[in-house]
Amino acid sequence: MPEYKEVKYEQDGSILTITLNRPESLNALTPALEAELHAALEQGDIENSVRAIILTGAGRAFSSGYDISKKGEEGGGDNSTPDLFSVKRWHSGLRNPNLMLHIMELSKPVIAAVDGWCIGGGLWYSLACDITVASDRAVFAQPEVRMISNSSVLFALLCGWKNAHRYALTGDHFDAQEALRIGAVNEVVPQDQLMSRAKSIATRLSNVPRDSVKVNKMMTTYALQAMGLRNALNVNEFLSTIVRGLSDRSDVEHLEKAREAGGFKAFLEARDAPFMPEAFGPRSKPKD
Repeated sequence: MPEYKEVKYEQDGSILTITLNRPESLNALTPALEAELHAALEQGDIENSVRAIILTGAGRAFSSGYDISKKGEEGGGDNSTPDLFSVKRWHSGLRNPNLMLHIMELSKPVIAAVDGWCIGGGLWYSLACDITVASDRAVFAQPEVRMISNSSVLFALLCGWKNAHRYALTGDHFDAQEALRIGAVNEVVPQDQLMSRAKSIATRLSNVPRDSVKVNKMMTTYALQAMGLRNALNVNEFLSTIVRGLSDRSDVEHLEKAREAGGFKAFLEARDAPFMPEAFGPRSKPKD
């Protein structure tokens, strides 16, 4: 068994729980965390005693998305201007299996248990899981589009073209009930019942014959691929590279000036202030 630092790998009977374990950064995604996450998913998939996998996050977030907290950091994240981003490094990811598709192609079902922030790449991972249960305090968004970035084709696939455009084009936050309405999650439960509900579903999945679960998951996943899902995700990866090379510098250069003057908090405030108050989430009401 590998030793994991960025994730927790905990098996209880037939249920494996993988926890993103960078709570100090709201489980922001980095290359190291993603590498461990997919290694843990693969380990769970080949472990015969595992029948279902729960993916969750430690602390106040499922995941705050790709780590953009440091200027020029190549954490797989979104940077606000092209000169802070290595097209060569990002494009190299196109040669790797699509990370979201990896989850969909596992033989074991994956349940996302989402509490708190589920932002950007974190949202993409929650969409890629077979079943998603959200706590009543979960908040979803792709605010990185406000600084030149991209959405995921999975958003439109699961939630519909108009719903995806409502949130993917604005970066607006939406709460758990709105996520339920548009189809981003299967159900919403009180925060203190989130893990027990996820484990209850995992137990039900464990009671179904192993091969039945495997084949029925293959049936839907590979049918979607036959309809063009793999090509769509490949185009998604390609366009995510292009978007960071676009020339709307004048629209975002003020963000890096804010970062230089006041740090990452100032950067986020400059990015999101024009959108306040938002329709849903913790920023839906003016500050006291």
